[in-house]
Amino acid sequence: MDLATQPVTEKKRDAYYWRLLATATSFALFGLGGLCLRLVVFPLLSCLPGDALEHRQRARHTVSRVFWFFIRFMARTGVLTYDIQGAERLGRPGQMIMANHPSLIDVVFLIGLVRHANCVVKQSLWENPFTRGALHRTQYISNDGSMDMLDTAADALKSGQTLIIFPEGTRTRPGQPPAFHRGGAAIALRGAKMLTPVIIKVSPSTLTKADPWYRIPKRRVHFSFRVGADIDPQAYATTGPAPQASRKLNDYLHHYYLKELAEDERSEP
Repeated sequence: MDLATQPVTEKKRDAYYWRLLATATSFALFGLGGLCLRLVVFPLLSCLPGDALEHRQRARHTVSRVFWFFIRFMARTGVLTYDIQGAERLGRPGQMIMANHPSLIDVVFLIGLVRHANCVVKQSLWENPFTRGALHRTQYISNDGSMDMLDTAADALKSGQTLIIFPEGTRTRPGQPPAFHRGGAAIALRGAKMLTPVIIKVSPSTLTKADPWYRIPKRRVHFSFRVGADIDPQAYATTGPAPQASRKLNDYLHHYYLKELAEDERSEP
């Protein structure tokens, strides 16, 4: 896997019309790839021998490789650049990977990086014809806000799976700090061996909830992923009843991200 830092261009418009065409091609490729997985690849994979667990792992591995191909395609065609620090610490058994959510393709990056990870994804994607096939085969977890979802996510961690979660539940509003729901902290307290924060920064801002895909910035986008130090959720489990413990952990995580993102801003030239 190529994790080398990609250089950031300084040209003001940076091949704007080429990047617009490459962005359109990328999204078309993503949609067609989703249909191809659903109609061709997964039916073929289901014919291979193995139990339900092996089929699930095979599906997750396939989706991860397809997502990483998509990221590399966007990088090769000049849509984006990226750097990733600490990727070797992702993918451990029972690890909950928690990240802020500034852009539409954050989840594509993280699933592409962690080959067999489980992921909590928003419920609307289960109704999308381009994504629902992959979600059913991989058995990712639907973020329907129920207590059953919390239990399912915690059980996945207890069984040794790596779980990716975006505690904001949706993309960060441009110019606003991330606001975490307590569900992520509750899941960590119930089942995670370790909680590993990933700080994501996108410059300039793009693919936010307010931006259609074709509203691209004047210069090439750079994605920065930094893996933070592990947090032991059990250190908070003894601070009181479960609701109080999850509130304290969530407050810590909220301030942690505010501090880390602010330091990133100050370190920019």
